Amino acid sequence: MKKFYYGGQAVIEGVMMRGRSSIAIAVRRPNGEIVVKDEKLSSWSTGRIRDIPLIRGTIVLAETLVVGIRALFYSASVAVEEDMEEEATSKVLWGSVIVGLVLAIGLFVVLPLLIVELVIDPHVSSAVIGNVADGFIRLLIFGIYLKAITLMPDIRRVFAYHGAEHATINAYEAGETLNIENVRKYGTAHSRCGTSFLLFVLVIAVIAHAFLGDPHWALRFLERMAILPLIAAVSYEIIKFCAAHVDNSAVRIILAPGMALQKLTTRKPDDEQIEVAMSALRYVLVVDGELPKETGTVSSVANGADGIHEQ
Repeated sequence: MKKFYYGGQAVIEGVMMRGRSSIAIAVRRPNGEIVVKDEKLSSWSTGRIRDIPLIRGTIVLAETLVVGIRALFYSASVAVEEDMEEEATSKVLWGSVIVGLVLAIGLFVVLPLLIVELVIDPHVSSAVIGNVADGFIRLLIFGIYLKAITLMPDIRRVFAYHGAEHATINAYEAGETLNIENVRKYGTAHSRCGTSFLLFVLVIAVIAHAFLGDPHWALRFLERMAILPLIAAVSYEIIKFCAAHVDNSAVRIILAPGMALQKLTTRKPDDEQIEVAMSALRYVLVVDGELPKETGTVSSVANGADGIHEQ
């Protein structure tokens, strides 16, 4: 069987892990219980199209957005246990997502373009220099943004779950038995992290945007949005290649900036956060037949936890 790379993302008070054909979202309730929800992936994200270079990068990006948002919605409902009606909760969450996307586009696309238009272009006649400056301003804003959000306690807690996800995957890929003691030995950085992916996107964008000329900033904006899926697809191929050759010294050099940047987006997890990450990973491993059900069930992960339930 073709090798499969497991991975996921941190959610609110939990971790989502992706398997071959399904995902598992493990969330700790306020009363200490761990709830695990499984969801079968649609055929468009698991079919043969996912094996086509470049196209698969776009598929993965779309899947990450759709599945990731649904996982966040679910984790919020479990972690907070609000009495709001489901429809009202969904509207609030979708409103937050839309506002977040608009702010992200404004901060990472529009703002750098405006700075170049108002500050760089009047003094520089080269379109290449202006476009490269736009890219470096975007990288600077990205770094400042990541540093700023680490000051928020709720975000730091999500980043600790991010660290738990990575440490659990690192332990599994090293062939370790999944238990707290083994997972705790591993670091919180991983070569396939979304933070590294975003850094590749930003760096490749600097190169790609350099040759787009010097139209009005509004047209520059449309050009950047139009080629973003292609840049993301190329970035995915680079990440995928590097993940398969991580022992190569040249590859490790390429990955080093992204691995270093993960110091901002991960935190050392506590034992309870590791338990949650193991719950999610073990669930998809059992579904995929990588672990026997009697030794890899969700309930067997909960040693020492207050309780665990499967939905």
